[in-house]
Parts: sequence; C-alpha cells; structure tokens
Amino acid sequence: MIYAGILAGGKGTRMGNVPMPKQFLTLNDKPIIVHTVEKFILNNQFKKIIIATPKEWLNHTKNILQKYKLDFAKLEVITGGSDRNATIMNIIDHIDTNFSLNDDDILVTHDAVRPFLTHRIIQDNIDEGLKHGAVDTVIKAIDTIVESKDNEYISSIPRRDYMFQGQTPQTFNAKKLKQLYNELTAEEKEILTDACKIFSIRGEKVKLVEGEIFNIKVTTPYDLNVANAIIKGSIDQ
Repeated sequence: MIYAGILAGGKGTRMGNVPMPKQFLTLNDKPIIVHTVEKFILNNQFKKIIIATPKEWLNHTKNILQKYKLDFAKLEVITGGSDRNATIMNIIDHIDTNFSLNDDDILVTHDAVRPFLTHRIIQDNIDEGLKHGAVDTVIKAIDTIVESKDNEYISSIPRRDYMFQGQTPQTFNAKKLKQLYNELTAEEKEILTDACKIFSIRGEKVKLVEGEIFNIKVTTPYDLNVANAIIKGSIDQ
C-alpha cells in the first residue's frame, strides 16, 4: 500500500509572534496546510493520508479539514512526536496498528508548510519509492556551500556540482525505515536532521528525485511573503 504522511508537528518558533503554528497561517485566504493536503488528495494512489500535528492542535486541524471540505475518509489526523523522526515513527506505528505494516508499503512524507509541491514530484516519489525503498527530493545547489566546524573559519568548500539542497517529499519503505530507526543509538538519533540520514548512516542507498526551486518551506515571515508572491503570481497568470 501507499501512504502519505503530512508532517505538521512544528510549533513555528521561527515565525515570530504569531498566534498559531505556521502550518495554520493563511496563504491567499486559506491555511497553508490546506494547500498542501489538497495536492495529495488529487493523487488517488494513496490508501491513507495521515496528518501528524501537535496534540493541542489536533481538534483545530480536524476543524480546518471540515471547514474546507477535506474531511474525506482517506484523511486521518494523529498526534505528532517530539521531533521530525519521532513524528514519522508515530505515523508508521499508526499504520501498523490500524492496517498492519506490509513489506512493500511505502510512506511519502512531506512538510505541511511546503504547499507548492507539484503532482509530478508526488508521482516521482511514489514511482521511485516503490523501486528503491528510499527517495529524497532535491534541487541542485545554486550557491557555493561553505563548511565551518567551529562557526569561525572555513573548514572546507565542497564542489558545488556535487551539492544538492534537500526538500520534501521524502519517501521510504515504511517497514525498512522503522527497522533502521530502531537500530540507531541514542547518540545517532541526536544528530539526525531528516529521515534520509537514517538510511545513509546505515549505508543504504537513497535515490534522488528532482524537486522545484519554488517548492519552498514556509518557516519565517520572509518565507510567508515569498509564498504569497508565488501564489499571487500563479493566480494572476
């Protein structure tokens, strides 16, 4: 089976003085999370689309889905975890408990605050996820990447043509991801930045899927302004 996991567990601390998590802020008179969920609903390959949100915002999320007529049977809202990967594990555990986890099940995970993903990106993640078991959506790095281990001086400057910027979706064989995550030490879990690293630090290959430069993550007030400009431009065209 193919599942989608919408990661809406963030509290939006980098957004500044706002009354709610960033996924519920308005983008062109509609919450960001609604724009994102609508993209996944249009793909009929998903058995379930599972939205993981902070416990205190669970009912608010359900109310928003009802308000925008997105309360379909294939959508489920659950409580997220303490961090990104714990949230993904909550989604996998939910699948295992309610539908039983099969060897070939894949989970397409996506940030709730990346509302501009395309249907092509979603389908590529599904297709490559079924083939390879681990997929990361990326774009080629435009700027030179500079590494500094002490935040004072340059440690190295990697070749830009080897560098990519990570986006989401990230897609995984759900059973394999859970297995690898449970094998990690506490120290390894501490340094995780995203789920793809779970595969890479265990020597597992992760297939690249081409993203889009406009597939931005709305994290700061500046990002929200850019997102409004993007959506206004698409409407005006």
